[in-house]
Amino acid sequence: MKKFGLDPRVVDAANPHDDGYSARSVEAAIVQVADAISAARPGARRESLEQYIKRMEDLENIATSYEGVEKAYAIHAGREVRVFVQPKNVDDLTAVKLAQQIAKQIESELQYPGEVKINVIRETRAEAVAH
Repeated sequence: MKKFGLDPRVVDAANPHDDGYSARSVEAAIVQVADAISAARPGARRESLEQYIKRMEDLENIATSYEGVEKAYAIHAGREVRVFVQPKNVDDLTAVKLAQQIAKQIESELQYPGEVKINVIRETRAEAVAH
């Protein structure tokens, strides 16, 4: 910020955001406290690659444990699970119930930051060839 000529008061206020700087103004102290509060919330700090992969696998495993589920993909860093079902075995009403059941199981068994959207996809494709 110094490099770009920002006001020294702004630079001073932002410095405590990085480790190793202590607050020298009221604004800097506010930044330091806000940073500490933010860091304390669940899921705020980056998790290890192993934890991330395990969480994604756990989401997918819960979804695929249900009858009629063909495949499931945890996407958007685990904030959504797309569940593909067999359309011959899962009707529309069952798809809705399935989404609710998967969400309930995720709530009870896993810890995750924020929300996880369950998107059950039941599609039928019709194909024909004209000669």
